[in-house]
Amino acid sequence: MPRPILDEAHIHPAIRSKVAGHQQAIVQEVMAAVRGNDVVVVGMGLNPFPKKACKALDATNQPYKYLQYGNYFNSWRKRNALKMWTGWPTFPMVFVRGVLIGGAGELQALIDKAELKKPVV
Repeated sequence: MPRPILDEAHIHPAIRSKVAGHQQAIVQEVMAAVRGNDVVVVGMGLNPFPKKACKALDATNQPYKYLQYGNYFNSWRKRNALKMWTGWPTFPMVFVRGVLIGGAGELQALIDKAELKKPVV
């Protein structure tokens, strides 16, 4: 089932550029990191789950790029743009070879099944 995304035809022309450009710097930064690295972890300070994901990757000697955006007290608007872009509601957001695989729990499941190094479908 594809996730619903508001069709551009249903966005008034006067606000389309505002919608399209909202917090795009952070989205473009993450997209560039995903293009340039096999594994990317996007997290935030004070949240234990990004640390958990990084520790799991460290334990497997898997190189990764870590991007941290604020914490619970700041930068929520930037992080919200990432949530809207990916559809993933929490942090971390873990990308493997360009594919969002979920968060720390989903990453650990891939590691446990020895599927982290396999191509992501």
